[in-house]
Amino acid sequence: AVTASAMPPALRAFLLTCAVVDDLGAIAVIAVFFTHHLNLLALVAGVAAIALYGLLQAKRVRGPWIYLPLALAAWYFVELSGVHATVAGVALGLMTRVRNDPGEESSPAELAAHRLRPLSAGFVVPMFAFLSAGVALDTGALGAMFTDRVVLGVIAGLVVGKFLGVFGGAWLAVRLGLARLSEELHWRDMAAVSTLAGIGFTVSLLIGGLAYGDDPERVNAVTTGVLAASLAASVLAAILLRLRVRKRVGAQDDDGHRRSIGDRS
Repeated sequence: AVTASAMPPALRAFLLTCAVVDDLGAIAVIAVFFTHHLNLLALVAGVAAIALYGLLQAKRVRGPWIYLPLALAAWYFVELSGVHATVAGVALGLMTRVRNDPGEESSPAELAAHRLRPLSAGFVVPMFAFLSAGVALDTGALGAMFTDRVVLGVIAGLVVGKFLGVFGGAWLAVRLGLARLSEELHWRDMAAVSTLAGIGFTVSLLIGGLAYGDDPERVNAVTTGVLAASLAASVLAAILLRLRVRKRVGAQDDDGHRRSIGDRS
């Protein structure tokens, strides 16, 4: 939005989809690899609460006071089972109906997003950032950016790994015929957005905290790496996007100039 407002809408759609799928993948990683013990009875209770939530959505039952207790029960039992409670939130979101029925102005998902966004954006995310992103950026922390293997690994994973994964995955999908590149886009546009995907914050910090929760120094190292990688990815992507915008504007100007000459001819 800041550096490439003139880019085609298809590129924004790809970035939004990539961000959503990326977070879903990260939640799956949390569910599979960070579940150290499993309480099957609690997990069954959590799944039952989520299933009942989905059934009520399918039956077009309305009323937040019906769904709120189910959502809280799903969160509680999934957390009690040993699976991270974030998984319950994702599952409930996937169960919420996204299509409007005749006569409805908004779907339940749109209505829930509208009502919860002020709480999420105004309190939950800033509080998470305040509690999770605090790191002393002294000379030792800054020096660790070039020597600490955890910091270097986080930076490489976000800046290099995300680029290779997103761009390589898109290229492979097109080559295999599973997808097609929009006529509005060039592979250089995709490369710039793939670099932008290296910005990590909430989910990256969450996984870092789960991986090194018993070692505060390592958690600080992860936080430093995430912040440094996000800064590097955003600056690099901004430069690439600005170059693409200038290239597009120049091409449009040349095309308009040629048309103008043709009209006069």
